Amino acid sequence: MARISSLCVYCGSSDRGNDRHRDWAGQLGREAAERGIRIVFGGGHVGLMGVVADAALAAGGEAIGVIPEHLQAREVGHGGLTRLEVVASMHERKARMCALADAFCVLPGGLGTLDETFEIVTWKQLRLHDKPIVLLDQAGFWQPLLELVRHQVAEGYVRPEHARLFDVAESVAAVFETIAAAPEPCAPERQARL
Repeated sequence: MARISSLCVYCGSSDRGNDRHRDWAGQLGREAAERGIRIVFGGGHVGLMGVVADAALAAGGEAIGVIPEHLQAREVGHGGLTRLEVVASMHERKARMCALADAFCVLPGGLGTLDETFEIVTWKQLRLHDKPIVLLDQAGFWQPLLELVRHQVAEGYVRPEHARLFDVAESVAAVFETIAAAPEPCAPERQARL
């Protein structure tokens, strides 16, 4: 069973999303804090990113943001975090977030969220890490993506076992249950370097 102290959350930076998604982000942040799990995220104060971090902090938890210089320069960095790390590039951001996390949760988001999700799943496929990855599919948000992956399997471009590199949870509570039920990741020194 996986025991985690930090959860990387990939999610949207847009404030135009559905209000239900903001509720889920807030619930995830609060529940992580109540479980003593630190949030690792993209460092912005906008969209679901800001909601999940604010909720964790308000519940007495920790939130560590990782943001590239070009976004920090546009003043989207969150000013009230446990720690905000400013890095040189988007790639460095993703590698640092992976290094800081024991597991990953994907909330609703746009193209950036998809980029982060596919990269972390691909890194797991390549055995660069073996940490749990869970998509929060509350209200069926990720069903079109899951259908795409099934199509890729059917067409021979994704191996069936690679479609199981991530799990799907239908509620915030199920995210934590799914992570807890996952195999314990190997020690960091045994994982490949990103």
